[in-house]
Amino acid sequence: MKVLDLKCAHDHRFEGWFASTEEFESQLARKLVACPVCSATDVSRMPSAPRLNLSSARGEAVQKAPRNAPQDAANAPAAADVQARALQFMRELISKTENVGERFAEEARRIHYNEAPARNIRGVTTPEDAHALLEEGIDVLPLPVPDALKEPLQ
Repeated sequence: MKVLDLKCAHDHRFEGWFASTEEFESQLARKLVACPVCSATDVSRMPSAPRLNLSSARGEAVQKAPRNAPQDAANAPAAADVQARALQFMRELISKTENVGERFAEEARRIHYNEAPARNIRGVTTPEDAHALLEEGIDVLPLPVPDALKEPLQ
């Protein structure tokens, strides 16, 4: 099993697990490799170093990035942390809301005007309908949900 460091065109970094490098290349050519954050299929492989598990290395301290290292290298853990937190937030939001799908604007109005029980909902609406809801005093928040979170993984 090969674990590859990948990056999409929007600079989202993630790991991919493949049976071989050839399998990765095959899936990439067929546009089957997609970013879990934005679903972009324009993905490239990042340089990575093999990890060696040596018993003598356990006690050694992790070295910091050199002083003159590029700014991206210093920010990579922070960016990955922000990305992980955003995905965690989206998973929690999905688990605590009811998906009303295309009926979002209608159901938001019903809740606002006490015609339906108050609850947290999510769904799909047009930008025009979202704007109309805001004009009526109904709070809405557009949030793009990554395709990877729309359906459960195996």
